[in-house]
Amino acid sequence: MSTGNEGPENPGGKPSRGSGGPSPFTEEEIAAVTGPGDEDELEDSDVATIEADEVPDLQSSFEKLVQKSRNLSPERVRTVVESVLFVAEKPLDLDQLFEATGIDREKIQEALNQISGLHRDGISGIVLYEVAGGWQFRTDPHSGEYVRRYLRVKPQRLTRAAVETLAIIAYRQPVTRPEVEDIRGVDCGAVIKALLDRKLIKILGKKEEVGRPMLYGTTREFLEFFALKDLSALPTLREFHELTQEHQEIVEKERPSAPGASGTVETLADPEFQKRMEKSVAASEAALEELEAAMSEADKTQKVASSVLNPTPPPSEEGEKGSEPA
Repeated sequence: MSTGNEGPENPGGKPSRGSGGPSPFTEEEIAAVTGPGDEDELEDSDVATIEADEVPDLQSSFEKLVQKSRNLSPERVRTVVESVLFVAEKPLDLDQLFEATGIDREKIQEALNQISGLHRDGISGIVLYEVAGGWQFRTDPHSGEYVRRYLRVKPQRLTRAAVETLAIIAYRQPVTRPEVEDIRGVDCGAVIKALLDRKLIKILGKKEEVGRPMLYGTTREFLEFFALKDLSALPTLREFHELTQEHQEIVEKERPSAPGASGTVETLADPEFQKRMEKSVAASEAALEELEAAMSEADKTQKVASSVLNPTPPPSEEGEKGSEPA
């Protein structure tokens, strides 16, 4: 019985090319093609080495890169900067882009302006943001739901206590934990620890006072998390009050409303409400005047009644005699 490794021989007397079968060529034929060789030929060969003078000089290579970048067209500069920003994990500033490309900083800035015009909200799925003092590509906020679904990640959220504590630190930094707790009115130890773990705040040092409490401030990750260029980009209280009607509706919708506070902005903006408030104030003032007059009349009546019920006794004769001069 034959096996799979055996096969019928061909008419020339050589075994066929069966799967797993012997080689179709004889040793003499192989030696005729390859020629004589030494078995230790590879072992005796010298190992390839790189001489010291063959190591590239980083400084000279960067200078060559700078010279090469001078001849790049504005369109090519834009594509180079765009490629570097695409692969960067962190926001890059002008100095970092210059060190990576060798392109003049003014040309890089012009390219960034062009890229930001092409990749902006509502136009492109990838948006160029100026974040934490640098530039970074980010997905379009309107596409965030689809991107999170593909990546199977949950949106990063902060609790209300974390947002309040982080806002106090951001606006009042450097600030100590007792100062934060004095503003919030509750203990903030656990919240501050959680913010430190997420690298949204950091320890700046210690305050020169009794106990030397630690000073806290925001980090670069804080700016990246909220897509802020720097701390000056934080909204002011005046800007919050000057929000458009659309943004006010968004704020009122997303923040938990207090009981009976629904529609407060619309109510205050109603002119009829202002008139009703003025009438209510006038009526309150009139009622207050009547109350004061009634209280004054009651005070007079009480004094008269007291004089009738408790008359003042007349002075005694001894007292009168004692008062006469000797």
